[in-house]
Amino acid sequence: MSRRDINRPMAAALTMMAAMFVVGFIDNYISRIAQSLGVWQFQMMRACLALPLVFCLSLLGFGTFWPKRWPTIMARSMCIAIAISFYFASLSFMPIAQAVAGFFTSPLFVLLINVFVMRQRVGVWRVGAVLIGFVGIILVLQPGGGQFDLLLLMPVAGGLFNAIGMVATRSWCEDESAVSLLAGFLLMQGIMGGVALAVLSYVAPDVPAGVDGYLLRGWVWDVMPVILPVLLQVVGVVVGVGLVFRAYQMEEPSFVAVFEYSIMVFAPFFAWVLFGQGLGIGQALGIAMIIGAGVIIALRSEPSDAASQEHDAPVI
Repeated sequence: MSRRDINRPMAAALTMMAAMFVVGFIDNYISRIAQSLGVWQFQMMRACLALPLVFCLSLLGFGTFWPKRWPTIMARSMCIAIAISFYFASLSFMPIAQAVAGFFTSPLFVLLINVFVMRQRVGVWRVGAVLIGFVGIILVLQPGGGQFDLLLLMPVAGGLFNAIGMVATRSWCEDESAVSLLAGFLLMQGIMGGVALAVLSYVAPDVPAGVDGYLLRGWVWDVMPVILPVLLQVVGVVVGVGLVFRAYQMEEPSFVAVFEYSIMVFAPFFAWVLFGQGLGIGQALGIAMIIGAGVIIALRSEPSDAASQEHDAPVI
């Protein structure tokens, strides 16, 4: 039996696209959750409900639940949790296509960190990809459109912190199970949510109604209006990430990573079908440029880089 038969590249591609299909669908409902809950309570609830499911993944043989080194896992998890907080927060006030495009700038920032911090050399293809990607960011965010606000940079900030988390994964957590990485992230997300809720309870800020209060809202006892979207997020993140893990087990990471960018097709599609959100021509072009930049970086990565990408998938 040939190596290609063993790795099943088509099955790996379809599995990754299925994962992005799930994530692209469920994340559209965060804007609905934001109408009743705050981002911190939502993240804490998602973490508390998802951790038992992740533990079940470990029992099914997907990987070890308990990490080998708690300090490095939690440091890495803090970076990823901050990244996801920026991403979730941005979904309350911008179309999901913009938020996803901003967050998936992570590979661009990883490359910049590798060049300027890790002192690695890169070729002209990947340098060009960074330039293309950042032009794509400008087109997606439309800074000259008259409505530009620094808050529009929140998903890009999420992409930066996610990139730091990726580099930390390679440097500190290369021998950790993917399940333990996910468990550590969820645990840190729950802790951050609990701390933020405690601070908000003490400060007691004036909280606007509806989506406008998403960032400042403390604990809300009546969760029934949004319990179904929250449960959808809980199940979706475990299923989606589980499919991501499976895809990376089936084929070379540099090949599989390309298909992660299908979320930039699925998320806007569901936003259009479910809520009537559309895209301008410039934004669509910018998303295409970010996808192209990410694909170039993935395909032009050195073998040693590609081998370490197994745990690099954004957990959204």
